[in-house]
Amino acid sequence: MPTLEAKDTLFKKKSTLNCRGKLLSLEVPLVMGILNLTPDSFFPGSRLRSAEEAVRKAEQMLADGADILDIGGYSTRPGAAEVSSQEEQDRILPAIEAIHHSFPEAIISVDTFRADVAEASITVGAHIINDVGGGLLDDSMFGTIARLQVPYILMHMRGTPQTMASLTKYDNLVVDVLDELRVQLARLQELGVKDVILDPGFGFAKTVEQNFELLRHMEDFRILGLPVLAGLSRKSMVYKSLGIHQADALTGTIAVNTVALMKGADILRVHDVKEAKQTIILLEKTKL
Repeated sequence: MPTLEAKDTLFKKKSTLNCRGKLLSLEVPLVMGILNLTPDSFFPGSRLRSAEEAVRKAEQMLADGADILDIGGYSTRPGAAEVSSQEEQDRILPAIEAIHHSFPEAIISVDTFRADVAEASITVGAHIINDVGGGLLDDSMFGTIARLQVPYILMHMRGTPQTMASLTKYDNLVVDVLDELRVQLARLQELGVKDVILDPGFGFAKTVEQNFELLRHMEDFRILGLPVLAGLSRKSMVYKSLGIHQADALTGTIAVNTVALMKGADILRVHDVKEAKQTIILLEKTKL
């Protein structure tokens, strides 16, 4: 069993997120649509070149049922090139501002591990911080989140995007990932951060086989009493297992997303919003 303190099992699962005064219900799983303002994101079909393109893509995702729009300007694929904070902001801030202006009711998440990028994004209209570094890549991140009091997605990763592929040794994968998340969660709770979403970090410092092991045991992450996000869309565990290209990985993505939902995922982070929304609708109809 995971080495969790007794108090960790006493949390009642949160049913809402406070997104700068907008309450986002988690009673039914949510869909987070991916908007990449990067030239080198691992899935070429998700790359956007301008704020105008981002607004058009956002409009389509919202029409397809997206509950959250996740905007990123730093590719975190294995071996991705380093991008400066200024360049990251130059890529994403105009898009966040434009989307917030065009769709003021839309909930926007910013995919960044940098505290200064996170704060600048909140200033121009974002509501949620999605940190692939889990607070480990910027010492200022947790203090910034506590001060801003915005929902925070705490993802498990080891190392950096450049080194994580070599850091896949675990004594017990699920226990170790849970324990490492719990350490960071305790820090956030001490700082008074109220809305935290857990992300097991599929594809980050995990092999293909380890990703499937995490998926098989995904319900274990609910022991911490927090919402859980699954980011499986078109990842290597799908296309490598099937011997196909990312462009052909939609069916496989639907399959693993279905498993994640059945094991308790509260948020699906996806490139293909319509299909994810349809999956959730159909699975909800199977509940008694």
